[in-house]
Amino acid sequence: MRDTTPFHSEADELVRARTNLGDFELTICTDGTYKLDGGAMFGVVPKALWEKRAPADDQNRILLGLNTVVVRTGKQTLIIETGIGNKQNEKMREIHQNQELLPASLSAAGVRPEQVDIVINTHLHFDHCGWNTMRRDDGSITPTFPNARYIAHRGEVEHGHMQYDRDRVSYLSPNYDPLIESGQMTLLTTDGIVRNPEIVPGIYVELFPGHTHQLMAVHIESGGEHACYISDLIPTSAHLDPTWVMGYDLDPMESIAQRKRFYQRAIPERWLVLFTHDHHTPMARIELNDKGKPVAAKV
Repeated sequence: MRDTTPFHSEADELVRARTNLGDFELTICTDGTYKLDGGAMFGVVPKALWEKRAPADDQNRILLGLNTVVVRTGKQTLIIETGIGNKQNEKMREIHQNQELLPASLSAAGVRPEQVDIVINTHLHFDHCGWNTMRRDDGSITPTFPNARYIAHRGEVEHGHMQYDRDRVSYLSPNYDPLIESGQMTLLTTDGIVRNPEIVPGIYVELFPGHTHQLMAVHIESGGEHACYISDLIPTSAHLDPTWVMGYDLDPMESIAQRKRFYQRAIPERWLVLFTHDHHTPMARIELNDKGKPVAAKV
């Protein structure tokens, strides 16, 4: 496998990294950055510890990325996650300071919206599926990728529709309901994933609950190489410690257990891990340091 490190020139900021995985080409695109409270992102971990890895601003917010992975298999073009999108109200834009860059990023990577065959949402929080649809100048909501089949877990939709006090702010129905109503979104079930997790040859999903009850990771395999978009189970390379889980997680203890399960294969098999919210380290392999703790290694 031939890897390239993330780009750093101003002209290449829209494309965060590229690599070949066997016969597949992976490109890390971006919807830009946004800011969330550092305490919420690191849960019960003391600020004195997490701030060494993720410096906070004067409002205690840390900078996060919004990484979309483009997978070109030679037969199809898939994308994993679609960032925050352009449907946030002004108050939320002011809070998050997000830039709505995904269309420009995809264009810089040579991907036109109509070329995308499949969109996979690991879960349906607003910062993972925002560009599933787009708001036009007249206020109408339309699919951003008109020819794509969208894929999400049915349980995520059902949970979002319940609008629980705990996390209703994270579920915005315009990101997915129009696609369900039109038949463009396919909803997976847990039993169905167990029976057949494959999306297309070489790409399949696996449940890693904890952050949400039906959080899906996306596995990518080609030519004997393995990559995994682990989503919010491990949102950034600063979250690799098994116990450094988020305050946003619905079940922190389950997140810890699922991270340990993930490491049992990802570390010895040297998977390429694709991070959903790490703007500066969008991909890395994981190894154990001299203290036995998982750390990100350069690809």
